[in-house]
Amino acid sequence: MAEKMNIGVIFGGRSGEHEVSLMSAESVLSVLDRSKYNIFQIGITHEGAWFTGEDVLNAFKNNSTAGLTQAVLLPEPQQKGMLYSLKDGKLTAVAALEVIFPVLHGTFGEDGTLQGMLELADVAYIGAGVLGASVGMDKILFKDVMLANHIPVVASVTATRSEIQHSMEAVLARVEQKLTYPVFVKPANMGSSVGVSKCRTHSDLYEGLLEAAQYDRRILIERGVNGREIEVSVLGNEDPKASVAGEIRPCDDFYSYDAKYISEGSELLIPAPIDAETMQKVQEYAVRAYTAVDCAGMARVDFLLDRDTNELFLNEVNTIPGFTKISMYPKLWAASGLPYPELVQQLVDLAVRRQSERDATVRIYRSSK
Repeated sequence: MAEKMNIGVIFGGRSGEHEVSLMSAESVLSVLDRSKYNIFQIGITHEGAWFTGEDVLNAFKNNSTAGLTQAVLLPEPQQKGMLYSLKDGKLTAVAALEVIFPVLHGTFGEDGTLQGMLELADVAYIGAGVLGASVGMDKILFKDVMLANHIPVVASVTATRSEIQHSMEAVLARVEQKLTYPVFVKPANMGSSVGVSKCRTHSDLYEGLLEAAQYDRRILIERGVNGREIEVSVLGNEDPKASVAGEIRPCDDFYSYDAKYISEGSELLIPAPIDAETMQKVQEYAVRAYTAVDCAGMARVDFLLDRDTNELFLNEVNTIPGFTKISMYPKLWAASGLPYPELVQQLVDLAVRRQSERDATVRIYRSSK
């Protein structure tokens, strides 16, 4: 019988999406095959402390760390992914992790920071690397990359927290000169619609800018589109594939945080009721976007399909998509013939293959002179 692989599942995190991460982790942990994997839970608190133990998830759901021990993962390749517990100033080896599944959303998890640490540790991990994660997370930079690759995006204006604090009237004027209401105001580096506002008036925009500036230093303001929300799941490393597209019909005015995770009225239509040409186009754009930002493993790519003009706009890429029981990423693959447990198995395999690619890279150069 083959030896079980040690997998670390990291969740929680220093992000406004901490609670979403717990929901995703619960779902992932429920489908990981215990006959193939030894599973080690690693939770990160709102404050950034790392913990491990028998049932970190339930402790975190109860806002508790009782019975848990602090976890340490050293960013040294010689450690071979060794997970340590820290107690009374003493490190104790827990397990050598062979693959890490970061089920973290938002800053300090999905933005390249954790990925950088895992690269330093030289351990295999699921999902995009530093470049793909950081570009995918930053909505402003991501739009620039899409435009450079001739992929259509919605017209936008950018602002900084400093401008909003010290030159609010100039920001308002700049937005109103270029865009017409309604507009959407978004923190550049948040997901799950945290800090996003739909603004129909000057006063709405004022409040929306203040709201977004709480969550990030850089702010994106986009023209509102009377759009249908279309999503595609992508899977793979060098030769990524796209799932069938799905459509979300939110119960709220837009697909807000509450509509995603709290309200019950949003509809998920799989496959999306779109014509074959549009289906092919969203799948093509999704793979092109995935490749352009150097994603790996997985991503969900979101689109807006204008109801008035039928124009298609690529909205964003999520390099660690939601894995909750109602999340589109696993549902779209299930509808494409890949059940959730097999999807997770493929993600593990892709992480191992990606690590083999890294291992093949020469790290030392010695001049012949």
